[in-house]
Amino acid sequence: MRVALGLSYDGSHFCGWQSQPSACGVQDALESAIASIATHTVRVHAAGRTDTGVHALSQVVHFDTTAVRPLSAWVRGVNAHLPVTVRVEWAHEVDDDFHARFSAFQRSYQYLLYNAPVASALMSTKAGWFHLPLDYAAMSEAASYFVGEHDFSAFRASECQAKSPVRHLQKAEVKIEDKYFIFNFSANAFLHHQVRNMIGALIYVGKGAYAPEYIKELLLKRDRTLSPPTFSPCGLYLTGVGYDAKWGLPMANPDGKQVLISAVQ
Repeated sequence: MRVALGLSYDGSHFCGWQSQPSACGVQDALESAIASIATHTVRVHAAGRTDTGVHALSQVVHFDTTAVRPLSAWVRGVNAHLPVTVRVEWAHEVDDDFHARFSAFQRSYQYLLYNAPVASALMSTKAGWFHLPLDYAAMSEAASYFVGEHDFSAFRASECQAKSPVRHLQKAEVKIEDKYFIFNFSANAFLHHQVRNMIGALIYVGKGAYAPEYIKELLLKRDRTLSPPTFSPCGLYLTGVGYDAKWGLPMANPDGKQVLISAVQ
């Protein structure tokens, strides 16, 4: 039997999603918890491999099991064996040809940036921070150049293992709420560090170092060495994964959930 799970997690104290020899990944914690309920070892596959310090509001995974359990056991039972910073929010039995990664047609990320002279103590691991004033209009215009199908070589990590640097972004927008800039990105898939590299470039535009057209120039030059540094992972959230309705997953829209900031303002 193949089971899909919907997860949320605080990535602050994990070394990313992927399993590591030191068992510091979210995957390590989840596989151990599922094995406690299934009473056999399992391998979990995720829609996206989040980096160290990156959070998830709507990660999707699947695993295979020979154990017969009610769906509630894969939620409440597994949660009883997980650290409080990882939660299974739903479980759903799926056909054997479903794959959390390869069946997905869209991923959505949100980046939360605190823009103030002094960093927020409460949001130190939940939001990125930049101390100088940022130009919202310039950043919004700059973000629009990301929309569409492009070669994102200028925004991929040197260790990225993707076969192609071409990605199709359906959404790249900037919103502002009090002292927070909120960046929303949706694409068919993302390259390693792509969102954090795009954020870094947008901040350079926002602080006045470059005009909005700078983003278009970077896309055309396809050279990572010409782009600004990778920005902090702290404010990055995987917020949604899109699947065909035929899978019947109990999910929100592909754009997913939104980071809540009102409680800490």
